[in-house]
Parts: sequence; C-alpha cells; structure tokens
Amino acid sequence: MGGLIVLVVFLILAVLILLSCIKIVPQAHAYVVERLGAYQQTWSVGLHIKVPFIDKVAKRVVLKEQVVDFAPQPVITKDNVTMRIDTVVFFQITDPKLFAYGVENPIMAIENLTATTLRNIIGEMELDQTLTSREVINTKMRASLDIATDPWGIKVNRVELKNIIPPAAIQDAMEKQMKAERERREAILRAEGEKKSTVLVAEGKKESAILEAEAEKQSAILRAEAQKEKMIREAEGEAEAILKVQQATADGIRMVREAGADEAVLKIKSLEAFEKAADGQATKIIIPSEIQGLAGLASSLKEVWK
Repeated sequence: MGGLIVLVVFLILAVLILLSCIKIVPQAHAYVVERLGAYQQTWSVGLHIKVPFIDKVAKRVVLKEQVVDFAPQPVITKDNVTMRIDTVVFFQITDPKLFAYGVENPIMAIENLTATTLRNIIGEMELDQTLTSREVINTKMRASLDIATDPWGIKVNRVELKNIIPPAAIQDAMEKQMKAERERREAILRAEGEKKSTVLVAEGKKESAILEAEAEKQSAILRAEAQKEKMIREAEGEAEAILKVQQATADGIRMVREAGADEAVLKIKSLEAFEKAADGQATKIIIPSEIQGLAGLASSLKEVWK
C-alpha cells in the first residue's frame, strides 16, 4: 500500500515536471534560454520544451515598441540659462540576447544616456534657439541614442521633448513679450482694418461718381437722340410740305396747260407766284422786264376773275 502511494506521488511529480518543461511563447515575445548558466538559445513564438533541471528561461523579452517617459532633467544653455526638460523615448528590442546580456538595467541606462546627450546638445544652443528648435533636438538625440543603444539590442525609433521649463523670471519675461507682441499685432490689425475701410469707402464714392457720370452721359445721349429725332421729323415734315406745295404747283401748271392758256395768262400766274413768294415778308421784289408790262393787265384781269 505504501509503495503504491509513493508511485502515485512519483507519477504526479513527473507530470508536473513535464508540464513545467512545456513553454508557449506568445506573439511579440521572445524567451532567452540558458543551459547550466550559459546562453543556449532564443525561443520565438510557439511551443517549446526545455530539459528539466538543466535549461532555464533566463529572460522574457517584449518585442513590441515601448515608451518611457523620463523625469525632467536640468540643463544649461549656451547663454547660461538653466532649464528643465523632460523627454519621451520610443524604443524597440531587436535582439533579445544582446538585451539580456548587454547592460544590467537597460531602462536606467537609456535614461542616463538621454540626460547626458540632452545636456550636450542644449549646451551648444542659446535659449531662443532651444525653444524654437525642438525638431532639431529630437533628431540629434534619436541619432545619438540609436547608435549608443545598438550594442544592447535596442533600437530607438523616436525621441520627443515633452516639456521645456525655463526659469520663472524667463517665463515672466516671455509672457510680457508675448503680451506686447499680441498688443502690437492687434494695433496693426486695427490700423489695417481702418485703412481697408477707408479704401472701401473711397472706392464706393468713386464707383458712385462713375455710375452717376455714366447715367448723366446716357441721359445726355438719350436727349441728343430725342432732339435729333425731333429735328429729323421736323425736316421730314417740312420736306413733305414743300413736296406737296411743289406737287400742287405742278398740278396747277398742268391744269393751266391742259386748259389751253396762252403766254399772257402764264405770265400773269408767274406774277401771282412772285406775290405769294413775297408773302408780306419781303420789302423789295425784282420783277423781270417782260412781266412788268403786264402788271396793270394782271390787276385788271384779277378784278374780272374775282
């Protein structure tokens, strides 16, 4: 009975040991395995079995990109201004073996390396340049950290300056400068607005004057055209009247001729035409000599005709 219990316990232990030797590596992870204290291999994603009591998983490594936010570090600029800058580092483990054996504490090593690199870069720049050159600083730091961490199996993908905190006196001066700059811009914008308003008013007056002049010109053209039309109609009326008079005269002459009037009668009609031509307006009429002799005869015949 006792031997059976021992056998059962032994089987249970064997199963537990066997289960403990089965390892499943999840996605985006890697296991560094040691055999008798020495590096054996790196397990990637999948099912793996280790030798019991001989193999050991020395390090579990996360291969995903990681983000570390470091505390603000004091730095001094080229013009001797002390400020505090905190950084954010984005890195990824590319070689689990180098990461496991390259440095004792990789995160602390990256933090110290970031601080020293930042001091070196900021020490070559003045305050104003530091505040306006974040992208330049980020690029320089990323390049330096990527080179320094390569032996540790770490790749630095990006470095960002999270906050740049200058001294309180500098902050007050900067706020006053910004306030003065805003007031200056406001004054400029107000002046530009007034200028544009004045220009628009002047342009409006100019446009109004142009429209008035155009309207006056159009009105003058219409008046001239009306006067022209009036004169044309009057001339046409006078021409028509003259034409009618001439037609009547021609008809009278034709009727006289058709009636068989002699030369004396024609001369008398000519005399009457001279009388109508004077119409009470002329003060002197020149009568041809051949008609003067018939003046008296015309008067007598006129009385007879009446």
